[in-house]
Amino acid sequence: MTVKEYNKSVALYSDNIYRFVLKNIKDSEKAKDIVQDTFEKVWRNHTDISYAKVRSYLFSAAYHTLIDSVRRDKFKAVWSDAEQNKHFTTRSYSDVNEVLHQALDRLPPVQKNVILLRDYEGYSYNEIAEITQLSEAQVKVYIYRGRQFLKNYLVKIELLV
Repeated sequence: MTVKEYNKSVALYSDNIYRFVLKNIKDSEKAKDIVQDTFEKVWRNHTDISYAKVRSYLFSAAYHTLIDSVRRDKFKAVWSDAEQNKHFTTRSYSDVNEVLHQALDRLPPVQKNVILLRDYEGYSYNEIAEITQLSEAQVKVYIYRGRQFLKNYLVKIELLV
């Protein structure tokens, strides 16, 4: 891939990658850092990457960078410093979008990622399999299970409201 093609890929895909990462971690600054790290990885390997495959490579690199970041951050939380009152709420919400995001946050990371790639970003099963390094059958199973969970979760929420 040439420098011109690299710059074109930054212009074309940076917003999509940012949205994908942001949907997963809900922290705009971390999302920006992950996108920056992703494009840095691509730049380091730009001579070995075909421009025709750059989109898949970018999402794969972003996915793996995101997973690495989440694993690193998992060990940083200090629960003794947390305020007890922050963990309880008496407010009720009727915003469907917010309830859907809460439901997405309850999914296992793999299911959440494949659902976001399929339903939010519009990737095909084959492309998702390539990005996540799962088989196409596994991708279909994770999407099915994730959608079933979301359906059941939303029905339960509906009964409470």
